[in-house]
Amino acid sequence: MSVRHALATVALAPVLLLQGRHVRRTVALLPEPEGLREGAAGSGPLLRLLVAGDSAAAGVGAQTQEDALSGRLVAGLMDSFRVKWKLLAFTGATTADLLAHLEKLPAEDFDVVLTSLGVNDVTGRRSLADWRRQQKQLIALLTNKFRARYILLSGLPPMHRFPALPQPLRWYVGSRAKDFDGVLASLADRQGRCEFVKLGYATMDPETMAADGFHPGPAIYGLWAAEVVRRIIARAPQIISEQNP
Repeated sequence: MSVRHALATVALAPVLLLQGRHVRRTVALLPEPEGLREGAAGSGPLLRLLVAGDSAAAGVGAQTQEDALSGRLVAGLMDSFRVKWKLLAFTGATTADLLAHLEKLPAEDFDVVLTSLGVNDVTGRRSLADWRRQQKQLIALLTNKFRARYILLSGLPPMHRFPALPQPLRWYVGSRAKDFDGVLASLADRQGRCEFVKLGYATMDPETMAADGFHPGPAIYGLWAAEVVRRIIARAPQIISEQNP
């Protein structure tokens, strides 16, 4: 964070606090969509997929899981693989929350893990140092306990374009999201099994977002899933070979 940015944040702190409280009171709390959270579909080489994270991973903003992130991923992969998939995501999840949840679960093998985290860390005023440390812990847990062969770390959405957020709050959280993105991209570059997936949506118009102006709509989930599917298919030969060394 630049000195100018830090000074502006201090000067605007009372306004940001009031606007944050107003948003929490007035933004509609959308439910997580109905639908399966694990299953198997398709034919071909086995691909064990875990989608984990926050309300976006859980599909808030879509009517059903088929129209949400996990459903779009399975639909895009099932022509190439026998996809055994699981969704572990819940509204409000921070990185610390997901870590605590995964630590309680029994060990299980996954070939590919896709994470969606950060928005709640930003709004919860998590420090960049804590974000980096907890993301490193998450990568280690997924690699060691869950034997993940390929981890896709979804970046934060462009929060500076969220219709639900007034200015200057939109500017503030947007700047923080960019900082968090930078940390996540740097971590992914240092981990051979990880890739950073930047969520640079082509549009954040209200028509493509959920009714709350805060979550993705089905069109955005479709773009997100298509990029992840493309990367998984490109990496598939290495993933499959590691199943049977």
